[in-house]
Parts: sequence; C-alpha cells; structure tokens
Amino acid sequence: MFVARVLFRNTSFKTNAIISIRSFQTTFPVMAKVGDLLPSVDLFEGSPANKINICELTAKKKVIIFGVPGAFTPGCSKTHLPGYVDSADELKKKLNVNEIICISVNDPFVMSAWGKEHSADGKVRMLADPYGEFVKAMELTIDLPPLGGIRSKRFSMIVEDAKVSELNVESDGTGLSCSLAQNLIKK
Repeated sequence: MFVARVLFRNTSFKTNAIISIRSFQTTFPVMAKVGDLLPSVDLFEGSPANKINICELTAKKKVIIFGVPGAFTPGCSKTHLPGYVDSADELKKKLNVNEIICISVNDPFVMSAWGKEHSADGKVRMLADPYGEFVKAMELTIDLPPLGGIRSKRFSMIVEDAKVSELNVESDGTGLSCSLAQNLIKK
C-alpha cells in the first residue's frame, strides 16, 4: 500500500497547506497455480435454480475441471468437449477421478443444451459460470470481444479435495494443446 502526504509551504502568502493523497493498493493478477484452493463460487447446472458451489462439490473428491471460451464455438465443440466425453471412462479409471466438469462463461441453459448435443450426460458435468466469477477468482479470464467480452481461458486442472494439483493453461488462452483430454491421459 502506498500513502503520500505532502506539506506545501506557500512563501509568498505565508500559509501552509497540506495536500493529502489517498492511499491506494496495487495488485498484479496472478494466475491460478498448483496448490490453490478453489474459490467458494456458485456455478449453475441445467438452470439458474440449480446452484452448485464448486469448492463444496470438489471437497473430498478428485475431479478434472476444464474450461472453454464458449459453448458451441468451433474448437470447443469439435475438439475440446468431445475429447473429454469420448475419454471420460478412461480418464476416470486411469486418473482415479470421481467427476469431470466443464466450465464456461455461458448461461446454464446453453451449457445444458451443449452437453445434450455432445452426449455429455453421465460423463461430463456442464457447469455455467454466467458472470465469470470462477474464472475471475482463478485469474483465468481472457477478453474476447467477438464472443461477448470476458470469457474463460482454455484450461484443464486436476483438483484434489478442492485444491489444484495440476494445471494446464493454453499459452494464448484459446489454443488446443495442453488442456486436451488426451494430454491428461498421456501423463
């Protein structure tokens, strides 16, 4: 925190003035990292009435969470989500995970429809982060004006008892390499 106080002496009028500058704090964004506890943020599954607290959901479990810039977008629909749906059983068995969760800055109805289109039911839980609260808290946002502004970077993470144990974030925020299901299987 920085606080400045300046005493100014006006010699021509023989008066003193104190100029006070308000305090301010500077922080620099630090992206999520291994060891971080997930934020206590409500996400939505299926409808706005079905709140799911991500920290509570992942407590005492091992889960895979992956984030995408947007439902129904080309890379997300052709590669990212289908990779996790097709590999769900193998990922759960090989990595001993309880659940696989997809998060996107979309509304819950869109996430539900997108999941249905890709037969995600029972394989990948489709959680909406409509205000971007989760990705903001984890510093995993990217500004994509053509998609509506603040979105999720493309990432994957393994979470054990609500703590990040592995994190893969695409270097440009949108690419399709380190965050894909096949890369978790290879590890």
